[in-house]
Amino acid sequence: MSGHMPAVVTLSTPVLDAVKLTPNEVTATLVAVSFAAGLNVYATLTTLGLLAHTGILTLPAPLLLLENWWIIAASAVLFLVEFFADKVPAFDLIWNALHTFIRIPIAALLAYGATSHLSAEKQLVATLLGGLIALAAHGGKTAVRAAVTPSPEPLSNIGLSLGEDVLAIFLTWIATKHPYLAASIALLSIILIVLAVRWVVRALRRLFHGAERVLAAETRHDSTP
Repeated sequence: MSGHMPAVVTLSTPVLDAVKLTPNEVTATLVAVSFAAGLNVYATLTTLGLLAHTGILTLPAPLLLLENWWIIAASAVLFLVEFFADKVPAFDLIWNALHTFIRIPIAALLAYGATSHLSAEKQLVATLLGGLIALAAHGGKTAVRAAVTPSPEPLSNIGLSLGEDVLAIFLTWIATKHPYLAASIALLSIILIVLAVRWVVRALRRLFHGAERVLAAETRHDSTP
């Protein structure tokens, strides 16, 4: 008597295996995730952890710790703290200055762990690339914030912070599905940041030069008999 094994049909969610990406896809993903970490490292870690824990993303062995619920919970709590701290004028500048020593190193470590399957030379290049991109995002964010903080109304500061939070989460998520699109958005954002920083520097120079002229005029007026 013969029997037939029942056919088993399984439905699965498309999974991005970070280990099996091509070198170009790895680079694109690193660009997007590093930029996101430079904006909001806790949002980035939380998103990566949730994507990995739900099976949407397969992380390399050195980064498997991110899908641990304790790490996800800690990242989420810190994200919640930053969500409010980053929207308080003046205090956000202190917060961002302190996070220079957190966002950039973590972005570099993520890049290092994500490229563990590559040669030592390529892994070093990827680590430096991750750190530099995070530095660009973080530096641009801090510079723009320094220009906006003196504004008497808080809406500009809050709006910028919300935009950064959304962009960090979106870039991390979209990088798991469309690495090249995510990298393109990150690179475009870097260009916009460079232009914004140049505008801030020029505005500050005009402000200082104007203040110097006013001070010089007042000094001449006071010295006139």
